[in-house]
Amino acid sequence: MTQNIILLLAFLCANLPWFSEKLFYVYPLKNQSQNQVQSKHLGWRLLELIILYFVAGGIALYAENNTMGQLAPQNWEFYAVTGCLFLVFTFPGFIYQVLWKK
Repeated sequence: MTQNIILLLAFLCANLPWFSEKLFYVYPLKNQSQNQVQSKHLGWRLLELIILYFVAGGIALYAENNTMGQLAPQNWEFYAVTGCLFLVFTFPGFIYQVLWKK
């Protein structure tokens, strides 16, 4: 049950940057000269993805520690695979924002 919740949380975190034009759903990006809200650049979305990857990973580590009682040691391969899985989870939000919304 915990694994399903963690995967659902990772899927949600991977798609969050694509469904809002605000930075982290809080800070609106404005054009300095005209005071207009502008669309979020791809770089901001990728920065949000990286930060949300670590947030989801921290929650997963906390859940593993509470359910199993100990943390399993991980090497670089684990983080490479989970990073790629996180990018695959991003696909629906990317399709919505880039291909459908325009």
